[in-house]
Amino acid sequence: MQNLYFSLLLFVGLLSACRQEPAPTTSTAPAAAPTETVVAKERQAPDQLFGELFRRVQMERVFADGKTFVDMVPQAPPEEIMAAYTKASDLETFALKPFVEAYFAPPLQPETGWTSDDQRSITEHINALWPVLTRKAGADEGAAGSLLPLPNDYIVPGGRFREVYYWDSYFTLLGLQTAGKQQLVRNMVENFAYLIDEVGHIPNGNRTYYLTRSQPPFFALMVEVLAEMEGEEVYQEFMPQLLDEYDFWMKGTVAVTPTNTAVDHVVRMPDGSVLNRYYDAGDRPRAESYREDVLAIRESGRDSQTVARHLRSGAESGWDYSARWFADGKNISSIITTDIVPPDLNSLLWKLEKIIAEKHVDPAEQRRFADRAAARAEAIHKYLYDETTGFYQDYNRVKGSVTGYLTLAGVYPLFVGLADNRRAAAVGDVIAERFLAPGGVRTSLVNTGQQWDAPNGWAPLQWMTYQGLRNYGENSVARQIRDRWMANNERVYENVRKLVEKYNVEDITLEAGGGEYPVQDGFGWSNGVYLRLAAEE
Repeated sequence: MQNLYFSLLLFVGLLSACRQEPAPTTSTAPAAAPTETVVAKERQAPDQLFGELFRRVQMERVFADGKTFVDMVPQAPPEEIMAAYTKASDLETFALKPFVEAYFAPPLQPETGWTSDDQRSITEHINALWPVLTRKAGADEGAAGSLLPLPNDYIVPGGRFREVYYWDSYFTLLGLQTAGKQQLVRNMVENFAYLIDEVGHIPNGNRTYYLTRSQPPFFALMVEVLAEMEGEEVYQEFMPQLLDEYDFWMKGTVAVTPTNTAVDHVVRMPDGSVLNRYYDAGDRPRAESYREDVLAIRESGRDSQTVARHLRSGAESGWDYSARWFADGKNISSIITTDIVPPDLNSLLWKLEKIIAEKHVDPAEQRRFADRAAARAEAIHKYLYDETTGFYQDYNRVKGSVTGYLTLAGVYPLFVGLADNRRAAAVGDVIAERFLAPGGVRTSLVNTGQQWDAPNGWAPLQWMTYQGLRNYGENSVARQIRDRWMANNERVYENVRKLVEKYNVEDITLEAGGGEYPVQDGFGWSNGVYLRLAAEE
């Protein structure tokens, strides 16, 4: 037994020494081009490939960040790794971390040689970062790696976020558009169209562990950005993917009934109209946040699969997490995401319906989607607008009422242009009176310790609130939001020479503020929104 143990140690030492140069994969299969790769939806996530080894690594916190292991690159076929684990783990002297380091290379992080320059202005800094945040077409980690190759270059947010993210990318595109980077905008739109074709929807990100869910459907708005740069023909080029994305979100429409009111993303409302919810097809803890999800499930005392789906669906919303998803308004253990019909998702689907109705070449399809958009707008105003607060809210389909939690999800109807002037004015008043803070607009009116609540502000929500108010002539409040947010970004940049993922908008004395992760070079959507707002002068 000792001989076997020393043999393992020798293997670990030899492999570690080799890692002074990038370690090659031991797989005999050649790296495939994106168009020749295994169909993405058939690829398995790390928790499926590595079973008990995966669970131990995550629950024993071999790495402080649960995302580290799922982004590591296997150096042998999964079956070989698991056979070695089964054999080695029986040893009394087995050490988990050395074993992992022997069989998995660290997450790929391209060496760019980037260093911040104190002499750069914030705009110069952002524009200098685009190449640093760009990942090359076809980047792959082998068949067992979690990264899904894409056919074109793409922008990642930065830091621990090493892959493209769906809804982040729309706001990044705003910056790329402002910077005149037309080819990168096209690359990103084509990549998302490719994912729709390959997977059937745009995943949360291009990782295998994100395949069971999407994110807020901004693809139509990305096509709109590209059309502004290249012309109206862009809509026809991507119409097949716009229709396929719509079908993904509306799957389940024919299955809902008065007694079975929610199927997949579709919810039948009390009057028979149809709206949508966030819904992850998976019902196990998220691979990238496995330990956190397991602990939340244990704390809840509820059915594990039900809670796991609520957690995963909260991640699909992009708001992971916020009191808006919690039954008690305080604790993640009470999460009920799939019970909620949200204004943000339904506003984006209304926008998708409107674009198809306006840009489709078939008059019959134009009429069909115009009717669907009109029906959705009516249902949004009936169920998601609360006259008492003068604001769009989440609707609890089980209780049959709005939740009472006001968040910036309520500005989406203004951002996409479906609100009428009366409701828009009421929303504008609430924003000015309750959401406006010294450093921008707060995400919600409660501080729960969750990152998508007060006191945090997020770049996408600043932009949509600003633009939504401007759509209805609420220019004074919009200007205050713009000026306060940009000043907050500039203050943090002066302190740390970086833009960050989110900002504390209530306490603007903090050095960086709002940070859940270490300050890192980026951040994609913060960069994009700052550049776009700067161009508004």
